[in-house]
Amino acid sequence: MINIENAIIVRNKTRLEQLTERFNTQDQAKFYITQSKQAFNLKKAAKQSKTSAPPVEQSPDEEFKMYDDEHKRFYQSFDLLQKNVSKLLKFKVINQDFLPSYIFSEKDIVIVIGQDGLVANTAKYVHNIPIVAVNPDPERYDGVLLPFNQYSVLQAVEAVLSGKYNFEQVTMAETELNDGQKLLAFNDFFIGPASHSSARYEINFGGHAENHSSSGIIVSTGAGSTGWLSSLFNMANSIHHTFGNIEPMPYQPIPKTEDKLVFVVREPFLSKTSQINITSGIINKADELVVESHMPQNGIIFSDGIQTDFLKFNSGAIATIRIADVKAKLVLP
Repeated sequence: MINIENAIIVRNKTRLEQLTERFNTQDQAKFYITQSKQAFNLKKAAKQSKTSAPPVEQSPDEEFKMYDDEHKRFYQSFDLLQKNVSKLLKFKVINQDFLPSYIFSEKDIVIVIGQDGLVANTAKYVHNIPIVAVNPDPERYDGVLLPFNQYSVLQAVEAVLSGKYNFEQVTMAETELNDGQKLLAFNDFFIGPASHSSARYEINFGGHAENHSSSGIIVSTGAGSTGWLSSLFNMANSIHHTFGNIEPMPYQPIPKTEDKLVFVVREPFLSKTSQINITSGIINKADELVVESHMPQNGIIFSDGIQTDFLKFNSGAIATIRIADVKAKLVLP
C-alpha cells in the first residue's frame, strides 16, 4: 500500500474575490453592483404610471449581501477544513487555475472544496488519486458530487490513510487529435465552433460517415448525463409533444461508473452537402467516434463547460473520442 504523505486542497476563487480582482477593491465592486441595480430600478419605474409608488431601494450593503455572505461562508468552511486536515497531514492549497500545470503524486490525497464543477475539473488531472469532495455551503450548493463537509472530511481522510475506504471509479471520456494532443472530460465534450456559427465536419461512427453542418456535438459521460445531455432530451421531448403530440420518452441517466458515452449532434441541418443520419449514438468500450474538422478557423473542443480546457479543432484536425483508460476515484462516505 502506498503511504500518503500530503493533502492537496483544491479550491476556486469566490465570486467576491473575482469581483474584487475585476474592480481592484471590494468597495468599488460593491459600488458597481449597487449602482447597476439602482439604475435598472429607476429605469423600470420611469416606464410605470406616474401614480405608481417608487421602488423600494435597498442599501448598498443589502444589494451586495449575497456575495459577501457566500464569501464568508466559504472561508468559514475552508479555514476549518485546513485546521482539521493539518491534524493528519501536511497540506498545500492550489487554485483551480493551476490544475493543468500542477504535478500530482501517488503519495497525495486530493481534497476539493467548492462546487460540483470543481470536482469535474480536478478529476481530469489527478489520475486515480483519491478525491475527497467537500461541500462548503450546503444551503447554496446541491453538491451531487460533494458527499463531505468540513467536519466529516476528517473521517474520510483517516479512512483513505488506513487504506480501508469506499470509493467509486467514475468513467471519463478522452479526445485524441491526429497530432497526439489529448484532453479528458469528466462530464462532457463540446465539439464545434468557438462562436455562434455552424460547425462543419465529417462524422464517422459504426462504419458509416457523412458530412455535417450543425451547432456542434455533445459527448457525455455518465457523470454528465444528468446535465447537458439531459437538457437535449428535454428539448427533444418538448418538440415531439408540441408538434406530434407524442408522450415524452423516459430518460434514465447513465450510472457514473458504467463504461458508456453518449453523443448527440445539436441542431443538424439537412442540405445538398450535409446529412442527418448520424445524429446520436452510444459509445461502448470497443467503439470510437471520429470527427474530422472542416472549419478553417474557430473550431474547438472543450471539456466540462470550461473553455480554457480546450483543443483547437480546425481544418486538418481529426479527433478520436473514446472511453478513457483512466478513471476518477471519488471517495464515498
